[in-house]
Amino acid sequence: MALFPGHGTHRPDDIVIGPLDLAARVDEALAVQAVAFGLGAEEVAVRRQIVLRHLTYPGARALGATTGDGRLVGFVYGMPNDRAHWWSTIVEPYLRTRGLDHWLDDSFVITELHVHPEHQNRGVGRALITTITDGAAEPRSILSAIDTDSPARGLYHSLGYVDLARQVLFPSAPRPYAVMGAPLPLRRRPGTAR
Repeated sequence: MALFPGHGTHRPDDIVIGPLDLAARVDEALAVQAVAFGLGAEEVAVRRQIVLRHLTYPGARALGATTGDGRLVGFVYGMPNDRAHWWSTIVEPYLRTRGLDHWLDDSFVITELHVHPEHQNRGVGRALITTITDGAAEPRSILSAIDTDSPARGLYHSLGYVDLARQVLFPSAPRPYAVMGAPLPLRRRPGTAR
């Protein structure tokens, strides 16, 4: 797995955003995801295998948000999108019906982004996603999020993501998702760098 180059970026509360060896710290990352996303042990076990498989894909990269004592409190990972990947095969028909399936090409897909609830609403998620996409060679980014009015979707909208398809149904997912896309670099808040 290629890691994001460069030095860590300090965030409020002494949170450092930097490269993450996700394969080595997958259990810590999934513990954060379990709390943030409400996953049970069985779902975590399934996702562990998925994450480890994703990390073998060309261009897969991960960043972590760690405290001063090294505790992982957030993570993001993604990769250049490939139409042959499972996620793309599910969302492609929804995008095609809207004439937007070209978003699946030349895009960096955000596969997972999670921040522990104790550290949410402090800019950690924003720092993770902007930092990882700043390192993407692709001209745009895509992702999926539960199709509800949530803080996560609010964050994505504030970064320039727009809804490409809604009410997307993934097998075994209890709720529909929205597929969102944004040109890169992501939009920044007024007064912040790039």
